Amino acid sequence: MIYVQAKRWEGVVGRPEIQKFAGSLEGQRARKGVFITTSDYTEGAREYVKRIEKKIILINGTSLANYLFKYDIGVSEVKEYIVKKVDLDYFDE
Repeated sequence: MIYVQAKRWEGVVGRPEIQKFAGSLEGQRARKGVFITTSDYTEGAREYVKRIEKKIILINGTSLANYLFKYDIGVSEVKEYIVKKVDLDYFDE
């Protein structure tokens, strides 16, 4: 089972918040989790998830926006462009 925690954060998310999440995973006997924030993470938070046994994926605001665009979630198409190239076979005799 994978546990997810999502937070709208004004400042960066530090190691203490990630440690709390890791502790809550322990309470559920879970080994995997995803922590999503609209802001970003401190270097200490990133280093912490590298050193622990539990697998915690950190998704920041930029990555979240990229996923939304990639998987068409909460976005709408505004304009489409057509790119053309010359068909050289057309001109061969």
